This record gives sequence, C-alpha cells and structure tokens, in this order.
Amino acid sequence: MLPYSNNSISVELSGFFLNCFVRSPNWQHWLSLPLSFLFLLAMGANATLLITIWLETSLHEPLYYLLSLLSLLDIVLCLTVIPKVLVIFWFDLRLISFTACFLQMFIMNNFLPMESCTFLAMAYDRYVAICKPLRYQSIITDQFVAKAVVFILTRNTVLTAPIPILSARLHYCGKNSIENCICANLSVSKLSCDNVTLNRVYQLIIAWTLIGSDLTLIFLSYTFILRAVLRLKAKGAAVKALSTCGSHFILILFFSTILLVFVFTHMATKKVSPEIPILLNVLHHVIPAALNPIVYGVRTQEIKQGIWKLLKRNG
Repeated sequence: MLPYSNNSISVELSGFFLNCFVRSPNWQHWLSLPLSFLFLLAMGANATLLITIWLETSLHEPLYYLLSLLSLLDIVLCLTVIPKVLVIFWFDLRLISFTACFLQMFIMNNFLPMESCTFLAMAYDRYVAICKPLRYQSIITDQFVAKAVVFILTRNTVLTAPIPILSARLHYCGKNSIENCICANLSVSKLSCDNVTLNRVYQLIIAWTLIGSDLTLIFLSYTFILRAVLRLKAKGAAVKALSTCGSHFILILFFSTILLVFVFTHMATKKVSPEIPILLNVLHHVIPAALNPIVYGVRTQEIKQGIWKLLKRNG
C-alpha cells in the first residue's frame, strides 16, 4: 500500500475508512457497553427462539415459521453491522475492504425490506385469523409460507441488488473516509467523482416503494382487523382477538418508529448533531433484533412453554 495522509489516497490501493463518531470520541466509550449488551441479547434471544420453534413440534405452524424467518433476518443484520462497529470502538480498526463494504451495503439494503415484507405476511396471517377464521386453515398453509418466503427473497433481492452495484461501479478518487459507522449507500457514493444522481434517486424510490408499500398494506390490514373486532358481540371476544395481534403490532412499532425517527432526523440535519442519524442507523440494526424475540416469548404462551421444555430438557 502506498503512503497516505489524512486518509486521502487512491481508493484502488486501499479500502474505505469508517469515521465512526470520530468527532465525538466520548460516544464510543459509553456506547460500546450497551451496544455489546444489545448485540449479545439479540443473538441469544433469536437463537433461543429459532431452536425452540425447531424442536417444539407444536410450534410447527405458519405464523411461527414466519417468526423464524424474522429472527434469521435479525441475526444476519446484526452480524453484518454491529461487530464491525464494536471493533472500531474497541480497537480503532476503521479500514473496511471494498468487498466487505459493498457486501454490507447489499445486505442492509436487502434485508431491511425483507423484514418489512415479513411483517406484511404476518399481518395477513392475523387478518385471515380474525376476519376469515373459518377459512384460516385452508388459506394459511405451509405452502402459503413457502410462497411468501420465495416472494420476499425474490422481490427484495432483484430490486435492491442494483444499489450496491451502482455504487461499486462509481469511480472513487481523493478521500476514502466514510462519515458513518456503516457502508450506507449515500455515505459511500458521496466520495465518488462521478455523477451519483441515478444512484441516489434509485435508492430513494426503491426504499419508499418497498418499505412504504409494506407499511401501508400493514396499516390497511389492521384497519380491517380493528373493524372486524369492533363488530364482535361476545363478551371478551374483542379483547381476545386483539391480544392475538398484540405481539405482532408491537414488533411493527419497533421497526417503523425507529425508522421514521431516523428519516426525520436525517431530514433535519441542520437542527441536530450529524452524529444522531449515524447513531440511529446503528441502533436500528440491533434494538428491534433484541426486542422482537423477547416480545413474542413473553406474550405468546406456546413459545413460553416451548422454551420451558427446552430448558428442562437441557437441565
């Protein structure tokens, strides 16, 4: 590698440098501990949930298969982002190779819409369970889950793959320091000497199309669910029906709330510290992942019983 100064070298000879909270070094110290805790919690809770669903035959149902997919997506997203951030915090190893950077970009842009699409499939499951209960067994089948998984993987991979490809094809010259903790497309493309309008417009359109349409359809599903629940006249029927949706609705709030806060904070960059959007971007990859399996584990009796059986079996 040729000598360099101020991290400004020809990118063909090196990788990128992630300037993660370089202007606020104190953030690294107090963030490393809670971030490590959340990462371990996310890995442990999701692994426990996956093992429980796999071993407990009573949980071999469509809804729990979709929940397993959500846990797998959470694990991959956490492993893609958080270990590198912690390595930067602990050892100041900011260099990331081109291959690793664009692979991270691909996974982030691909798996986040996959999560929103999985939430949509789970919302449809709850819609059929409450609005068309007599047809639930014939509509929500293992074949439905298989088709949903194929659709989720195909739709998001095909539509998001051009984002890292467009970014990788850009010509980089001069600085190669990314003002972020992760290889976000906009942060990376900003370093290019080429015109990046197509790159940015495509990501914006795809992000709002995929995640925006998923959240809109989820909202419509719950509108129909609420309308159906309000028509129930049997005592306690409405509460029982809503309780079956409670866990799923909380997961959607985790996903959408942090995402919306990040979007609005990013739009108001002149009014907030530039470190805030970076922090929210990192937290969005670990907080929902840590809380999702816990919410379902606490609120779903079948999962609690499955975990208890697993513990007794290994006890």
